[in-house]
Amino acid sequence: MEKLENVTAIAKANVYFDGKVVSHTIYTADGDRKTLGLFLPGDYEFGTGDAEIMDIIDGVCQVRLPGTTEYIEIKAGESFNLPGNSKFGFRCYVPVQYVCSYIPLI
Repeated sequence: MEKLENVTAIAKANVYFDGKVVSHTIYTADGDRKTLGLFLPGDYEFGTGDAEIMDIIDGVCQVRLPGTTEYIEIKAGESFNLPGNSKFGFRCYVPVQYVCSYIPLI
């Protein structure tokens, strides 16, 4: 995913962990919500509201999926799914760029 066309971007950034994780929200022409973001090296825990699909665009990270204790490696070009209303661990030793697609809970 190199280019997203016909989107509406929210100018104000979503900033977490003292600026070590930053994203911008966009909406597609169909109204789908996504965030484009960057993780700086670190170890993080996040919660989800809606279900999510995280596409890793650049870098390598390790993810601890909900209900598991082990981290798995995810590289650029790969993705992982997260259920809604869950928590997951994310760590990286290099900057990681991502696109997160939200799947509203019904």
